[in-house]
Amino acid sequence: MTEHQLSLSTSAARNLATTTKTRPLMQAITPRWLLGALPWVETRGGTYRVNRRLSYTVGDGLVTFVATGAFVRVVPAELTELPPLRGFGDADALAALADRCVQREYAPGQPLATAGAPVDEVYLIAHGKVEQVRAGEYGGEASLGVLADGRFAGEAALLGGSPAWDRTVRAVTPATVLALPASAVADLAARHPGLRDHLEEYRNAPRPPSNRQGEAAIELASGHDGEALLPGTYVDYEGSPREYELSAAQTRLRVHTRVADLYNGPHDQTREQLRLTIEALRERQEHDLVNDRDFGLLHNADLRQRISTRTGPPTPDDLDELLSRRRGSRFFLAHPRAIAAFGRECTRRGVYPEPVPHEGRTFQGWRGVPILPCDKIPVSAGGTSSILVLRTGESEQGVVGLRRTGVPDEVEPGLSVRFMGVDDKAILSYLVSAYYSAAVLVPDALGVLENVEIAS
Repeated sequence: MTEHQLSLSTSAARNLATTTKTRPLMQAITPRWLLGALPWVETRGGTYRVNRRLSYTVGDGLVTFVATGAFVRVVPAELTELPPLRGFGDADALAALADRCVQREYAPGQPLATAGAPVDEVYLIAHGKVEQVRAGEYGGEASLGVLADGRFAGEAALLGGSPAWDRTVRAVTPATVLALPASAVADLAARHPGLRDHLEEYRNAPRPPSNRQGEAAIELASGHDGEALLPGTYVDYEGSPREYELSAAQTRLRVHTRVADLYNGPHDQTREQLRLTIEALRERQEHDLVNDRDFGLLHNADLRQRISTRTGPPTPDDLDELLSRRRGSRFFLAHPRAIAAFGRECTRRGVYPEPVPHEGRTFQGWRGVPILPCDKIPVSAGGTSSILVLRTGESEQGVVGLRRTGVPDEVEPGLSVRFMGVDDKAILSYLVSAYYSAAVLVPDALGVLENVEIAS
């Protein structure tokens, strides 16, 4: 039996009542800690030049592979990432070297090379992780780091002479490795005079003096007595310093005049449309600062400042090694899931790091360095990510953000909203633009922990 309605329903009453409304909400807005933590440098002229001392390139790049099913092949041109082959351009000889590579599979703990054995093969790590260890000074083993996808070891085999391994190289995880025997290199060098001459030139080339960072050495004298002859020197600079141009993120916001005129209370529709558009631009700005292939932090970390996790999940040992490669680290940057994975590893070991204050907030940290969350750091389909650590500021030769303030119609630093007029359909248009970039002043200002497994 249906009861008769005795009073006005709420749905009907709302037609005559004024509701209390929120401003338009946007789920994609994040804290954007990176934008707040970076020191921003005013970039007049739209370009920022980083002048450095001259450094010698040692050819410690990454080698790329292609896979057909379970069969893996090295891209021939990528063999020039090996120091002895740097600058070698004979495509036929490189293809012949790639054909001589032998694919091998290693189980965890299985050695690729043993200390004291002759270096008679070049090992190209196609997939997996291998560790390098040597005998410790007081017994046990001393770790020399982990090599992962694209790294290599034993490149001295290209030059012949059978030097001995000073370390043991063994698999940590199941690993796919391409081995290039020294005998195959010698055979191909006899058939390709260009390859033979290139390797001979590399073997006999004088090595200019340099410091441990690879910079041209400054000759000094100390500890002398009397009228010793002092060395003459000068500080050499890079001939072609890198220049960072400001990147632009832009969009055209369109609002119909009828909406702007009639539906502007209690919230101004045009203002709210602009606010949400600006939020989206700032989200894109942080994404680009992390991921852009030209200036993004993930792609601009020096290869010598990239390390892999020892076992998979991010452990205190991994973060210690990351910190040990630089001075004055200001903060880590990690995906929230990577932070959770690090927390689980700390709990597993019975380690409970002290919270670290940063700009009035408290964050999980390690060794007094806060770990700031950033969901712009990608997570692969296999559940791996990266953790970054930064030293910041021009005075510290760190990482800096770049922007240009004072642009016409600026509403926020480096962001402008320019009215473009009304078209013949009575639609208002605004050009919303943000200009930004980032620069790594010296290589050790930025480090990356790669292959971080975040699955529980």
